[in-house]
Amino acid sequence: MINTTPRHHSGTQKAQAGVMLLEALVAILIFSVGILGIVKLQAASIQQSSAAEYRTIASMMANDVISQMWVSDKTTLKADFESGTPYTQWKSKVTASGLPGISATQNVPTIAITSVAGGPGSTASNQAVVTVFWKAPYEADVHNFTAIAQIK
Repeated sequence: MINTTPRHHSGTQKAQAGVMLLEALVAILIFSVGILGIVKLQAASIQQSSAAEYRTIASMMANDVISQMWVSDKTTLKADFESGTPYTQWKSKVTASGLPGISATQNVPTIAITSVAGGPGSTASNQAVVTVFWKAPYEADVHNFTAIAQIK
């Protein structure tokens, strides 16, 4: 008589089921690490985009005051733009510009004007150093943008 009952290999089937479960867990772990990496990359991208925006605003504010200096009276340039009304108006504009970490007492923009003697046959001029500060909310350091212009 021939035995027709199937043989069961229950031990090997359970071992293979355990290997499949382990493979599934490893696949989920690898997928999760990939997703976390993408999220971190997105956060860094947003942070860099904000930093670029702040640098652009600071550059525009510095160039704005330098253009005002070019069209102003050169004899009162130092008094007007280091502490006078044009400086006060520009400082208010910088404070309202959207740069973070600026207040009436913290990270105040500065302007320093020095006279530069002219060479033979040329007239004297002024050198203006404009510095705009900001402090990003997610950073501990204060950043600055400095523009130097020769005003004749």
